[in-house]
Amino acid sequence: MNAILGRFKQLNTSNIKGVGTPILVLAAMAMIILPMPALLLDTLFSFNIALALVVMLVAIYSNRPLDFAAFPAVLLVATLLRLALNVASTRVVLLEGHNGGDAAGKVIEAFGNVVIGGNYAVGLVVFIILIIINFVVVTKGAGRIAEVSARFTLDAMPGKQMAIDADLNAGIIDQDQARTRRSEVTREADFYGAMDGASKFVKGDAIAGIMILIINILGGFVIGMVQHGLDFSSAVEIYTLLTIGDGLVAQIPGLLLSIAAALMVTRQNESGDMGSMMMSQMFDNHKSLAIAAGLLTVMGLVPGMPHLAFLSFGLFTGGAAYFIYRRNQQRLQQAEEMADAEALEPQEAETKELGWDDVRHVDVIGLEVGYRLIPLVDKNQNGELLNRIKGVRKKLSQEFGFLVPAVHIRDNLDLSPNSYQISLMGVVVGESDIQHDCELAINPGQVYGQLDGTVTKDPAFGLEAVWINPQQREHAQTLGYTVVDAATVVATHISQLLTNNAAKLLGYEEVQQLLDLLKKNSPKLVDGFIPEVLSLGIVVKVMQNLLEEGVSIRDQRTIVQTLIEYAPKSQDTEVLTAAVRIALKRMIVQEIAGPETEVPVITLAPELEQMLHQSMQATGGDGPNIEPGLAERMQKSLTDAAQQQELIGQPAILLTSGMLRSTLSRFVKHTIPSLRVISYQEVPDEKQIRIVSAVGQ
Repeated sequence: MNAILGRFKQLNTSNIKGVGTPILVLAAMAMIILPMPALLLDTLFSFNIALALVVMLVAIYSNRPLDFAAFPAVLLVATLLRLALNVASTRVVLLEGHNGGDAAGKVIEAFGNVVIGGNYAVGLVVFIILIIINFVVVTKGAGRIAEVSARFTLDAMPGKQMAIDADLNAGIIDQDQARTRRSEVTREADFYGAMDGASKFVKGDAIAGIMILIINILGGFVIGMVQHGLDFSSAVEIYTLLTIGDGLVAQIPGLLLSIAAALMVTRQNESGDMGSMMMSQMFDNHKSLAIAAGLLTVMGLVPGMPHLAFLSFGLFTGGAAYFIYRRNQQRLQQAEEMADAEALEPQEAETKELGWDDVRHVDVIGLEVGYRLIPLVDKNQNGELLNRIKGVRKKLSQEFGFLVPAVHIRDNLDLSPNSYQISLMGVVVGESDIQHDCELAINPGQVYGQLDGTVTKDPAFGLEAVWINPQQREHAQTLGYTVVDAATVVATHISQLLTNNAAKLLGYEEVQQLLDLLKKNSPKLVDGFIPEVLSLGIVVKVMQNLLEEGVSIRDQRTIVQTLIEYAPKSQDTEVLTAAVRIALKRMIVQEIAGPETEVPVITLAPELEQMLHQSMQATGGDGPNIEPGLAERMQKSLTDAAQQQELIGQPAILLTSGMLRSTLSRFVKHTIPSLRVISYQEVPDEKQIRIVSAVGQ
C-alpha cells in the first residue's frame, strides 16, 4: 500500500491539471448518447451555471484581454457542455415529463415554477425576451466588434513589428524585450482572431435554443397525447412548463457567457482593472454628476412623477458631485504647494567666495529642452526619455566597445517650448521641435494613405513624417507608418548623432580604462605597452580613427597586439590604423556583409584607380589631387551604385587598394554614409569576392 501511495505522490500535478478539459468534452459526448438520472442532471445544471458565473467574473477582473487568452477555448467547451445538457434534458423531459414537474430534476422544476410562477405563457414571454437580449443585442454586437478587432489587429501587425524593430535599433529595448513584445503582438492577433470565431458559437447557441424550444414543445404534445393519453390542455401545460424551464436553465448561462464575450472584445488592450477604470473615467469629473443631479431634481418636481425616487437620486448624485469637487480641489492645492516648495531654494546665510567649483565645464554630451518637454525628463513625472537614453547608452557602449559618457540634461528657457538641442563638447550638433503629447508617424518608404496631423520630418534620418494624436496610432500602423512616441524620437536622434560622432566621445580617460580592463585578463600584453612601445596619445588617435570609419574597438586584445607588432616599424597613426584594420578584417567584413561566404563589392575601373595612384604619388602621399568635375562624377556614380545595392537588400561596399582606402573613406563618409570602403588586404581568405559594378567604366 505504501508503495502505491508513493507512486501517486510522484505524479506530476501539471499532468493531472491537463486532463480537466478532455474529461469535460468526453462527459459532454456521454450526455448526448447515454440516458441520465434527474439527480445527475441537477448537479450538471448547477455546475453549468457556476461555470458561466466564474467565466464572467474572470473576464471582468482580468487586467487585459490577453490575461484571459484561453477565453475562446473556454467559451467553446462551455457551449458544448450546455448543448449536451440540452440533449440530455430533452431526453428526460420527453420520456418522464408525464409523471410530473420534478421528473426532469429539481433545477428545471424550480425554473419552471419559481422563476416564471408556473404560468407557461409568462415563461414563454420571459424566454423569448432572453433570446432577444442574447441573440439580437449582446451576441450580435459582440460578434461585430470581434470581427472588426480581428481585422484591424491583423492589419496593424506589420506596423507594430516595425515599431519594435525601431525601438530595438534605437537601444530602447534589448533582444529579450523585443522577443517578448513580438510574442505579445502575435498573441494579440491570435486572440482576436479566435474571438471572431468564438462569437459564431455564441450566435449559433442562441439560434439552437429557439429551435430546441419549438421541437420540445411539439414533441411533448405528440408524446403526451399519443403515447401517454394526456388531454391537450394537460400536455400543453406539462411539457411547455418543462421545456421553458429547461430552456431558461440553458439560456441564463448562455447569456452570462455572451456578456463575458462582449466584455472581452469591448475592452482596450491596456493593463488595469475594469471596475477601477470605469469608476475613475466616469466619476472623476464633478460637472457631469452635477448636471445629472440638476436634471433628476427637475424631473422629481414635475407633477405626477415619483417624487421620492427622483429627488432621492438627485440628492445622492449632487452629494457625490460635491465630494468629487472637494477632492479634486484638495489634490490641486497639494500639487501647487509641492511645486512652490520645490521652487523655493534655501537661501544661504552668507555669500560664499568664488572657487574653481563655480567654473562650469563643458559637457561631453548635453541635452537641453524647452519647458514643455520637461515632463519627458522629469523623474517625478515618470519621464520616459531618461530610460530611453539609458538604453541608447547601453546599446552603443556594446557596439563601440567603450562606455559612452552620460548625457547631461537641463532645461533652457531660451529655447522655444517644444524644442531641444543636442550638443557634443559644448557644440550643438542637432536640434528639432517635437510635440510631447503626440506621436510621430514615420513614412518608411511605402504607405497606403494619408494622415491628419502636422507634417514634419524625422529629425534622426530626415524621413517624411506626421505628428498625430495617440488615438490614431493603430490606424497609422494599418496604413504602413512606423509610429513612435516623442521620447523615442529624441532617443533615436541622440543615438544617430552619437553613432556619427563616436570618435569624439573617446578620449585619454576612456582608452586608459580600456587598457586597465585588458590588463586584468592579459597582464603580460599590457605591461610596458604605455609609454615604452607607444605613447597614449598615438593609441588614442588610432582608436579614434577606427571609430571614425565605423569599426568597433571591442577586440582590444587584437588591437594592442597589432600595435605592439607594428610600433617598431612606424609611429604614423595612419599606418598603424591600416595595420589594425587588417588584423580586424574578419570582424569588419562580418559586420558589413554578415556571415555570407560571398561578398558583393563595388570597384573602381583600373584606369581610374591607376590615375588616382599617380595623382597620390605626385602629391607625396597626402591624397590624390582630383579635379572637381571628376570628383563630382565619381560621387554620382558611387551614389547610384550604393543605392542599387540598397534596393536589392545588399550592403554597399567599395573595394580598393590600401593606398587609396583611407582617402576614399573620407571622400564618401558624409555624402554616401551607407557606403563602406575596404582594401584588398582586408578581405578574409575564406570570403569570395563578387564584383557587382565598376565605377569609371
